[in-house]
This record gives sequence, structure tokens and C-alpha cells, in this order.
Amino acid sequence: MRERGDVAVLHEPFMYHHYLTTSDRLFPDFTPEPDHPATYADIRAMIRETAKAGPVFFKDMAYYVVDALPRDESFAGEITHAFLLRDPAEAALSYARRDPEFTRTELGHEAQHWLYHALVKLGHRPLVLTADQLRNDTEGTLRRYWAHIGLEYADHAFSWDDKVPDGWESVQGWHSEVLQSGEIRKSKGTNASAQLAKLGAPYSEHAAHHAPFYAEMRDIAEAQAHQK
Repeated sequence: MRERGDVAVLHEPFMYHHYLTTSDRLFPDFTPEPDHPATYADIRAMIRETAKAGPVFFKDMAYYVVDALPRDESFAGEITHAFLLRDPAEAALSYARRDPEFTRTELGHEAQHWLYHALVKLGHRPLVLTADQLRNDTEGTLRRYWAHIGLEYADHAFSWDDKVPDGWESVQGWHSEVLQSGEIRKSKGTNASAQLAKLGAPYSEHAAHHAPFYAEMRDIAEAQAHQK
């Protein structure tokens, strides 16, 4: 989204709300910016202030706001919602490499499922996408996403350099591979489930817990992809 050049981008602003005010742990390589707002209300105010100048894109994990956002109908109504899903076995493998102490909550699929249905009950129609859709049909998937949020197609927005973007400084250790890749790449076709089984508990148990939530959301994503 940064490569488009026509939207302000905030990187996981509600991460500060979750990890600095509601969680008893910090994940590795998280170095909070001292002047970043940390409460839900202050982060919301920052987003609204930024939006006065034009469209704002921000990506967050659903568990950061799964309790607060459905109760904040006014702010939820100011957002065009979309969900991006990743296979829980693959996600658990990635987490285990970077944060071996990650929690079941942080894998995230259950919160995505809950937040999606909470937003639907409020009258929203969130777009649901999968990582496989994004990797295997990058252009088509982003075209659908941009249309969903009311942006024109941008053919220049599919590659990037390795410069650390503004807002990533606090978590740049988590994104080195993304920066070096320069583009969204197709899946390598590795067997994540088999690799996760070798690691065993608690990682395989975390993935198994989230699998049903992911499966339902994946079905929604596939159904939306085939809608005309």
C-alpha cells in the first residue's frame, strides 16, 4: 500500500494498545516508539487526525481490537474492513522461528473469526482474502481489495526497495525478509503441516486450535472471490 503513494499508511497502530496496556508480555524485537500513542482512544484520535488529510490505510491483528472495536460503532463505521488470512500451520511456523514464546491468542485466527462476525452483525460487509490468493494471483487479489476500499488500480504498486518504511522502525526485525523480497512471491509449496508436526507442542496445538476458524473464513474468502 505504501508503494501506491496516494494513501497515508500506519503500521499496526493498535499494537501499542495491546502490548503496552492490555498484555503482560512484549514480543522479541519490538522497540516501542516513545511518542506513539498507547491507549485505544489516543490511537483512534491519531488515525482520525491523519485521515483529515486523506485516506488512511492501517493493518492490525484482529486480537488487538477484538473487544474494543465492536463496541465502538462510530469508529467501526468510519473504516472499510478487510481480513487477510494465513494457513495456521504456516503462521505457527513463522511465529516459532521469530518468537518461540508466542501465545495461542497471537496466532490470531479465532479473533479474526470473531471480529468478522461481530462486524457483520453491525451491518458491515468485510472483504476476506487469503495469503494464497494474494501470492498466486497478486494482481487480481489487489484489484479486488482496492475496489473494495474505493481506490483505483495502481500498476506501479507491486514492488518495493529494501528501505525500512516510516513506522516500521519499532518492528523492522520482523520484516527483513519482506523488505529484501522486493515483491509478493508465490508460495514455495513447502509442507508446513509436516514441519510443524516435527516441532510438536505447543505449536502444533496452537495451529490445531485455530484450524476450524481459519477453515470457515477461508470458505468465505473463496465464495467472495467467485462472486460477480
